[in-house]
Amino acid sequence: MDPIGGMQSKMYDFKGMEMRPPPTAMNDKFQKKTAYGAPGRPPPTAMKSHMGTGYQKEPPQKLNAAPKLAEKNLTEEDKFKEREREVNKLVEDSASAKIKGQLSKALDLAKEAANKERNIRRLREQDGMIEQINFELTFSVCVNLANQFQLNGMYKEALNTYTLIVKNKNYPNSGRLRVNMGNIYFAQRNYPMAIKMYRMALDPVPQVNKDMRIKIIKNIGHAFIKLGEYQDAIDSYENIMDNEPDFQTGFNLIVCYYALGDKENMKRWFAKMLSIELPGGEEFEEEEMLAIDNKEEVKKTDPLKDYLKSERDKALAYISKASKLLSTEIDKDLTQGYDWVLETLKSATDYPTIESEIEMAKAIHYIKLKEFDKAIEVFKSFEKKDKVMMAMAANNISFLYFLERDYENAEKYAQIATEHDRYNARALVNKGNCYFLKSEFEQAKEHYLEAIGVEANCIEAIFNLGLVNKRMELWEDALQAFDKLQTIVPRNPEVMFQLGHIHEIVGNLKQAIKWYQILITRIPSDPGILLRIGTLYYKEGDELQALHFHQESYRYYPSNIETISWLGIYFAKSDLYEKAINFFERASQIQPQEVKWKLMVATCYRKMNSYKEALKLYEEINESHPDNLECLRYLVMICKDLGLKYDHYSMQLKKLERAQEPKPMGMGLGMEPTGMINPMGHDDQPMPAFDNLGPSEETAMPQPRAQRKIDPKAAEELEWGDDDIEILPQLQFK
Repeated sequence: MDPIGGMQSKMYDFKGMEMRPPPTAMNDKFQKKTAYGAPGRPPPTAMKSHMGTGYQKEPPQKLNAAPKLAEKNLTEEDKFKEREREVNKLVEDSASAKIKGQLSKALDLAKEAANKERNIRRLREQDGMIEQINFELTFSVCVNLANQFQLNGMYKEALNTYTLIVKNKNYPNSGRLRVNMGNIYFAQRNYPMAIKMYRMALDPVPQVNKDMRIKIIKNIGHAFIKLGEYQDAIDSYENIMDNEPDFQTGFNLIVCYYALGDKENMKRWFAKMLSIELPGGEEFEEEEMLAIDNKEEVKKTDPLKDYLKSERDKALAYISKASKLLSTEIDKDLTQGYDWVLETLKSATDYPTIESEIEMAKAIHYIKLKEFDKAIEVFKSFEKKDKVMMAMAANNISFLYFLERDYENAEKYAQIATEHDRYNARALVNKGNCYFLKSEFEQAKEHYLEAIGVEANCIEAIFNLGLVNKRMELWEDALQAFDKLQTIVPRNPEVMFQLGHIHEIVGNLKQAIKWYQILITRIPSDPGILLRIGTLYYKEGDELQALHFHQESYRYYPSNIETISWLGIYFAKSDLYEKAINFFERASQIQPQEVKWKLMVATCYRKMNSYKEALKLYEEINESHPDNLECLRYLVMICKDLGLKYDHYSMQLKKLERAQEPKPMGMGLGMEPTGMINPMGHDDQPMPAFDNLGPSEETAMPQPRAQRKIDPKAAEELEWGDDDIEILPQLQFK
């Protein structure tokens, strides 16, 4: 049979190939058949080695031969397509960089894509291929470039690029980009132009595209609010609420009516807002309650469910804000306002959590009115509700009992709060305070440290830890706690006072003065701190600075006996008796029953050789205090010096001396000015405090206490009393 006949002739068409060699594969086939079929020719031997057959490795440069050949065969259109693919790749890379937050890189890639796309258009125009320009690519490149300009804050360039796009007739749907232009004007606070752009973008949007129209109308409402044109904003928001209501728009509408003072419409739209269905339905609430009971977190299932949960949380946040706003604004009597909101929430039945929040706010309102019994009653009502709210309520009940100094109940409810939630830093602080008051400082310290472990920046726990270390005389630990607190809440008066006082206790007076001087920059009219600084300067031997700060303290608080006494004695010691008399007379006006101040005035007159004035004053003292030995002695002495009769004073003096043992004289000008007097009246006792960052300037100023009687001879030995900036219990808000 002919090797190319039969079936082989049917498989291949050899017309026109008679004078040409067959294809390579076919030729090999024919040669193999001929070789094996030739008579007397031995079969080929097996291949032993690739080197033996004359095989050589192909040079590396030949590997690129096929691509080069293919590149040579590319048409001009193929080359343009390849360039367009490069531009698309740059646009995609720019978008990816933007998503990663690499805005500068995204802008650079967008500019590179725009340059390459511009070159492609120029080459097509040169080749007369204008009809083949890819306008869709041009549109995507320009939009991406404008978007990157906008994100990088280059608003002028972004507006120019958007304007070129929307004015190009090749892009009929580019009018929507006016929304982006409106956003730029909004960011520039050019709200009239933003409204104009939004309205121009809204016109071409068909009615069927409700989502886009609602978003644009919402932006128009936002711009009107920024302009203060609340009625126009209300028109926009009501349009949305009548067609596609949502929680954010409902809240904005309530805020607009609040700005106009329309309480009835606030109530109406709040009720409308509550009628909107929550995203996700009831399954989320069931899972959350189950997780709370089991003290486990709800496991995430799928992205859609996570998205719905996020939207649900946002909706609840808007309702919570609206509820709190209405509670305080719809009625002059805040209690009535809270009651109306609670009734409305109960009728909706879908918002038990928010209802609990409003009840908590109502209880705190009672606290502000100092109606603690009503507040405790509201808090105790949570005992029949969910455990989380009960834990918060128990902590606040503990706070209230702490205010009322009912420390037994305060400890009881602090224990309940920690049992419900062991990782509640506020409850741990309040429980630690109870141990502090019982002088169980180790237990108190453990609870404060545990609270810090739960919440590293818990202000009250760190402050109280410093105080308990102070009580335990662990000065370094106390300084460490207050130094840390100073970094968290810098320039806080209470913290700066504690730092200064600790340095004062350990004898580092210069550092103490430094902190007190920083403190008076914060509260410059605090007489107690000014008095402390003056006394420290006196201890340091700087009498001029001591005098200055004592006078400043007297200027802000002229009724402080300690300050008056120090100034009077200082001027008497300096032989400035006239000034000393002014201060001692002031002291006698404040304490008219204290005879020592009049005796000091009389002594100043004697030192000035004004014996007549001294005699007159001693006689007045003798009439009001006939049993004062010191006064009688001076009367006898002055009468002798002036040559006056003194027999009756002498007889009276002898009777008193026989009737009682001699007592030391009360006043002598050889004494030193008084030492440190504590004007702040602190004893490190617990002080209630709300859940804020620190005391305000008003509460930080120490108030004067009832004055103590001071023996002038012992004035030099007086020291500052214990400071008692009080430990801070916490009131928990929701």
